[in-house]
Amino acid sequence: MTEHAATTPPPTAPGTPGGRVAAFFDLDKTIIATSSAAAFSRPFLRGGLLSRGDALRSAYTHFLFMLGSADADQTERMRAMLSTMVTGWDVATVSRIVAETLHEHIDPVVYAEAVALIEKHHAQGHDVVVVSASGAELVDPIAAVLGADHAIATRMTVADGAYTGEIEFYAYGPYKAEAIERLAAAEGYDLAASYAYSDSVTDAPMLAIVGHPAVVNPDRGLRRVADENGWEVLRFVRPVRLRPVVRPVPTAIVVGTAVAAVAGVLVWRAVRRRSARGQLDG
Repeated sequence: MTEHAATTPPPTAPGTPGGRVAAFFDLDKTIIATSSAAAFSRPFLRGGLLSRGDALRSAYTHFLFMLGSADADQTERMRAMLSTMVTGWDVATVSRIVAETLHEHIDPVVYAEAVALIEKHHAQGHDVVVVSASGAELVDPIAAVLGADHAIATRMTVADGAYTGEIEFYAYGPYKAEAIERLAAAEGYDLAASYAYSDSVTDAPMLAIVGHPAVVNPDRGLRRVADENGWEVLRFVRPVRLRPVVRPVPTAIVVGTAVAAVAGVLVWRAVRRRSARGQLDG
């Protein structure tokens, strides 16, 4: 199909017909050119929350996820491993590390095209929602800097000031779509008139419930789904330093991305090496 072609709305879409319009954006590799988890991996290592052994054991699994080549079983094993790893982490320590390193490490390189698209949606009066499998403690501040109206993210259970290892809500795959439907009902969004953007085939359910789905630098599986459904294909190629929107950054921090940060440094380096090789080959 032709890239940037007009999308075809699905025959039915949940939400509030005639309601407000929203644009739902995946985060990693859609808004941000790499993994958001990489941003906090170094401070978590320095802060003693992660060991280098933890990072090495989880690097391969997380790298598969970043490349879009992890199947459902591998993804579940990664989720279980990282959930176990974060068990017992002190909430105050995680909050302190995030607060102290927010501007240093969460001033991410984002796609200029994504920033422009977010601004376009806002100019048209649409709400912008960041939807990510990463945790709320990372997603919420990034969403605030982007000027997003809402964020949907993974949430971990807390008891006696520490993370239990239980996942309260895992914002992944079909659960993203379910969370979008709940938010649409609460906010009065008309999903048939709304938009969604993602790079990964795991987000096909999220894309399928809106009237205007678009895939961004799609992995092989998502490109196939896009071709089959006539979804718009976008290419984002210009990462730039994010300029924050003047909005308060949320102070409430809930773990989730902390578990994914285990392998962040190694994944970030690997992706950078791949990008550098691609530029040289081009």
